[in-house]
Amino acid sequence: MTTPVRLRPEIAALPPYRQGRQAADDAFKLSSNENPFEPLPSVLAVLHDSLHVNRYPDSAAVPLREALAQRFGTGVDEIHVGAGSLSILSQLLHAVAQKGDEVLYAWRSFEAYPGLVTVTGATSVQVPNRPDGGHDLEAMAAAITDRTRAIIVCTPNNPTGEIVTTREFETFMAKVPDDVLVILDEAYVEFVTDPDAVDGESLTERHPNLVVLRTFSKAYGLAGLRIGYAIGPAYLLDAARSTALALSVTETGQQAALASLAHHDELLERVAVLVERRDQVRDALVAQGWDLPRAQGNFVWLPTGEHTAHAAEVFSAHGIVVRAFAPEGVRISIGEAESVEKLLAAAQQVVRPH
Repeated sequence: MTTPVRLRPEIAALPPYRQGRQAADDAFKLSSNENPFEPLPSVLAVLHDSLHVNRYPDSAAVPLREALAQRFGTGVDEIHVGAGSLSILSQLLHAVAQKGDEVLYAWRSFEAYPGLVTVTGATSVQVPNRPDGGHDLEAMAAAITDRTRAIIVCTPNNPTGEIVTTREFETFMAKVPDDVLVILDEAYVEFVTDPDAVDGESLTERHPNLVVLRTFSKAYGLAGLRIGYAIGPAYLLDAARSTALALSVTETGQQAALASLAHHDELLERVAVLVERRDQVRDALVAQGWDLPRAQGNFVWLPTGEHTAHAAEVFSAHGIVVRAFAPEGVRISIGEAESVEKLLAAAQQVVRPH
């Protein structure tokens, strides 16, 4: 089809972000890393009371930023709130990268990264993961050039589930020039149980070029309200605020996030349930013969390789919708307890012992 408006060639060639496939009524949707638990009753009550949709939201999200600043011991200006952490990532990339620049990240990692970089006009530099699915930070450091403007580090890595350790990250940061922005994407940090994993919010004061991204979508179960936040130096977050689409964070999302923070311990009890279920699923998969990365998010990764498309079909036939990344593997979210038996039955059918 010929279009009368001349589009940027790289945008015309860019496929839109592909959301996880929806599930039929009798199937389990384990393709989008969603929390299977609904928000707490106290949070749902706040949602009902905050439905004043004829009014614009507080664009600065001051109450939520104040609550997060108190939680993390930072200044309010060192907290930024956006319509999901992905929107903040986009804002940061627009603030530092343009045509002729490079943005560096591991691959495979979150599938939205390449598109975000392309939209800025910059060039993606993808560094292959280690065989275990983790970031090869040594190779990433070696890939930095004078054109590098930003580096994205995803931990636990989506979709493989491997973490970056504190030691690895600090060694890496010592090699990154001070004028290169490092974005530590910790969307799944609440599910991490490895004591060696990096904790980004504790490092931002030491590194003036570091911003940490987190979200209420996963552990807090607010994916449909699109609410995320960043922790970092005020000058970087001011730049993100300057590139943000005004009024994109809803008041409903902000109020739900505040209520969730007020019931943080209760929500983490649900996270503990999912973590236990995740570890049980992974142990069962290993017993079947799968050679898997460590799982530290709310999902597991099956390296199905050239059999990925077939594996996704087998899972679908068992009533399990997975996220397929051909020709590498499939990511399976940890969902309802009732899904586990079907998940393991499907995995047994496609397992290829290593």
